[in-house]
Amino acid sequence: MQFKQGGRVELHDVTITIYGPNASRFDQVYGKQFEYDQQTGDIASHGEVSIDLEANPQGLNTADQATPRELKNPIHLRTTDLVFNQKTGDGWTDAPIEFSVPQANGSAVGAKYVAKDAVLTLKSQVHIVVNGTMPGTILAQEARLEKNPKEIVLRNPRVESPEQRAQADEATLFLRQDNTLEHATATGNVQIESEATSAGAAARGRRTRALASGQSRVSAQRLEIKMRAGTGADSAVLSGGVHFNSEGQQHAEASAGAALLTFGPKNTPAKIHAEQNVKLLQQQDSTSSNAQNIEVTAPAMDWFFAGGRRLTRAETIGMPELLLLPKDPKQAQTRVTADKFVATFNGLGQLSQVHGEANARVVSTARAGSNPAEAEKITTSDAIDAMFRQGTGLENLVQSGHFEYSSGTERAFSERARYTPLDQNLALSGSPRIVDAGMETTARTVRLNRETGEGLAQGDVKTTYSDLKAQPNGALLASADPIHVTAQSMTAHNNPVEAVYSGDARLWQNGNVVEAPTIQFQKDQRTLLAEGNSIQRVSTVLVGTDKSGRASPVSIFSGHLAYRDSERKGHYDGGVLVRGADLTIAASQMDVLLAPSGGGTSGAPSPQGAPGAAKLEKIVASGSVVINEPNRRGTGDQLVYTAKDDKFVLTGGPPSIFDAEHGKITGVSLTLYRHDDRVIVEGDSSSPAVTETRVVR
Repeated sequence: MQFKQGGRVELHDVTITIYGPNASRFDQVYGKQFEYDQQTGDIASHGEVSIDLEANPQGLNTADQATPRELKNPIHLRTTDLVFNQKTGDGWTDAPIEFSVPQANGSAVGAKYVAKDAVLTLKSQVHIVVNGTMPGTILAQEARLEKNPKEIVLRNPRVESPEQRAQADEATLFLRQDNTLEHATATGNVQIESEATSAGAAARGRRTRALASGQSRVSAQRLEIKMRAGTGADSAVLSGGVHFNSEGQQHAEASAGAALLTFGPKNTPAKIHAEQNVKLLQQQDSTSSNAQNIEVTAPAMDWFFAGGRRLTRAETIGMPELLLLPKDPKQAQTRVTADKFVATFNGLGQLSQVHGEANARVVSTARAGSNPAEAEKITTSDAIDAMFRQGTGLENLVQSGHFEYSSGTERAFSERARYTPLDQNLALSGSPRIVDAGMETTARTVRLNRETGEGLAQGDVKTTYSDLKAQPNGALLASADPIHVTAQSMTAHNNPVEAVYSGDARLWQNGNVVEAPTIQFQKDQRTLLAEGNSIQRVSTVLVGTDKSGRASPVSIFSGHLAYRDSERKGHYDGGVLVRGADLTIAASQMDVLLAPSGGGTSGAPSPQGAPGAAKLEKIVASGSVVINEPNRRGTGDQLVYTAKDDKFVLTGGPPSIFDAEHGKITGVSLTLYRHDDRVIVEGDSSSPAVTETRVVR
């Protein structure tokens, strides 16, 4: 100690102990040389000085002013040009300062210590190196260390680590009695950036690292982290406009009002609970016009992680919604809803599957500018599974349990459905049923093209056409009664609207029946084309009359049939055979005209058959015509039969009739009247005679 003028005292090798009230704490200041001003009470250091700030671990168990025991977990500072006021206990310096606490050390420029509040302020250029379970560097414009409560307040802090960076307007670190971090808060423009390369990706090689790597950013207005004693982070809460952004092979974004993070070993997230209008958006990098961005929204959502940072699963809470947003604005958007979604992610953290139940619903909006305007496509079911392909979006949708589909007038029902957007196909199984504008089809399986409206039904196909209007000018299919079709398969086309039935196809309305390997039918025009093959011929069943005028079935067999109800004419070719109750007609081709359903031909027999049964009016046959009746056979090149007169006219060949009793008759034209067995034989200019004969049986 050396006294100077002006009441100043120079002190050497000084240790200053500052006690709190009731000896509840103490601080120490020590250095090589100090100058003490007795008038002001200021003690100014010359050279380096050290400060230890620490609560007395014995507290009130020791007498006031007792000699302090060994310091435990001190906050240690080292600086120069320190001024300490003996009266107030305050200290300050504008020089650089170094400090250390358990698990951290650092530096700053300028410091101020207020003893009565036990507050140390680091004025600027704060730099903190954190050790232990969460190593990193903290930079701040200013830091304030408080004793009661034990906390560190940082202004404009920025945190940096090898894989993460964070910043905020302000952060507060709350310390335990041993000066280890208990929890921390950050407020105002909180931002966190992370490198997303995982250790697993590094182990799998450079190419995988490139795929898995990327940057992620989290922003919010407030962050609170709770620490486990000595083991790292326990949980964290983000609130106030939470937003997550990930850059990598696929761009992803998420937002929520608040998020709770639960950490596992090594400070890696194990679970995130997000709430308040949660949204997850995954964007595709593909340039394909079929690529879709994926957006999932829900009131709340839980995300689960495994093996470090890898997202494996997500579950929604509250009514969720999944949006499929095509990159091509002309394409339709798809909205999927259910009571709950469970999403799974692949090894790169990309969405791979979403399972939803119950009350699953899918709505696809009409494409922009579609002409004609498209109707919304809506499907519902008990459960749904959406599968996603990396880089493009939705691969397929599988719905199960009470599936229903509707689009305009078209509706479909089944137990299971699988939709693939690439080809717009909807595959139905489990008692599928299709209903569209009075047409109902059932089969074992059904495939619908949602874009073109075309469909394929397979296995025990049955179609019923109802809501028909009677057509008085029609014949075979003129009734208002339902038209039924069965087959092994059916292909429906939309332009024109028609259906092709294959494999033992059978079409009937009342007593009128057409059977063939293939039947093509147009409901609106009521036309059909039937095709036979080498195994099965086309078969048509109509109503004719026998010789006594009674109704009897008439069967027509051919290779092909073309029928238009508005013309009441069926064209048969490919070798035609007509078989009635007491005759057969064979020819190369044949046109069969039917009587209008509104009434028979005047003067014709009025057979009593099944209601709505088509009745023969006229037959025109050509090519190797052969007529067979009991005991009589006629041949020629052409045949005309008229039901009004119940007569046949044979020409060409020349025509001939062979009668077992009277022999053969030949002429230019032979007319046979069935009701009285008359035959009129006509000649031409070279043979003008006309012979009439009656055959007695």
